[in-house]
Amino acid sequence: MRWIWIDKFIEFNSGSNAVAIKNVTMAEEHLHDNFPGFPIMPECLMIESMAQTAGLLVGQARDFKEKVILAKINKAVFFHYVRPGDTLKIHAKIESITAEAASTSGKITRGDETIAEIDLMFSHIDNNLSGKQFPQENFVFTDLFGVVLRASGIPAPDMGLRQ
Repeated sequence: MRWIWIDKFIEFNSGSNAVAIKNVTMAEEHLHDNFPGFPIMPECLMIESMAQTAGLLVGQARDFKEKVILAKINKAVFFHYVRPGDTLKIHAKIESITAEAASTSGKITRGDETIAEIDLMFSHIDNNLSGKQFPQENFVFTDLFGVVLRASGIPAPDMGLRQ
């Protein structure tokens, strides 16, 4: 099972920056288990929301020809809880991109309030220097991500059958 932690993009500037939306609802089972009686969105899932937003931005910059995986969390600072009913904006920016890797910076906001600042590093694993071989199919960018992109009005290729 693959979970998508963004609902749609409201801004997408190829090779530069993107803004995605995440609506937090009580329909999400993880909210019931985290702190019973005080449901909050776990910080690790906010990091994953940023990784998906920034990862799609990095992948699209290279026409989804590379397998882009989260390699390192450079910074993750949280300032506030996120509760059901909140709408988050995930702002991601590419700081640098090479054949082997990409660096991104980002923040998550609720209205005018900064919820988190998250900086990530991604590896283009097909171009890594370890000499390891990976499957030909792009197991990172599945068609579930293609659905999110196309629903946001962003052209996306058929990303394969994996879901």
